[in-house]
Amino acid sequence: MNEYFKIGKLAASTGLKGELVLQHNLGKKTALKGLEAIFLEDKKDNFIPYFIQAAKIRSDSETVIKLEGIDIVEVARKLTPKEVWITDEDFKKFAAKSSPIAMLGFMMVNDGEEIGIIEEVIEQPHQILCSITYNGKEALIPIHEDSLEKVDQKNRKVFVTLPDGLLEIYK
Repeated sequence: MNEYFKIGKLAASTGLKGELVLQHNLGKKTALKGLEAIFLEDKKDNFIPYFIQAAKIRSDSETVIKLEGIDIVEVARKLTPKEVWITDEDFKKFAAKSSPIAMLGFMMVNDGEEIGIIEEVIEQPHQILCSITYNGKEALIPIHEDSLEKVDQKNRKVFVTLPDGLLEIYK
């Protein structure tokens, strides 16, 4: 089974021919050149592919995409505001190495102990929240200059020093 990573959402339809605005967190401008399909989650862990017919850069975090079979604005509107996912292989090609979203799938390590795989990255103005599963529960771990020690790209690990007591609330 493919592993999928959430990269953003279809924010709006634009134009009359069913084009959509993809707001993404890839960390760089991109026309998604070479990306064949995006995936929308139909039900939990059930992804439906939508094939990209054309794409063009709108801004640092927005790309206008035209999907096969979506030819009118009314059909396009039904796809907003759905979250957009891409495969692990495509994610590695399109995410900027320095962007926070590039930590998806990395193991988080606190004081030498592996505490969970980063499943979601939520960017906020003053910090980044990483969602992991810790003791069977979703834990939101804040990442900022005081807590982040290093990111090991090669071994896919994020080393942090978390405040005392933070993990206890998830036990």
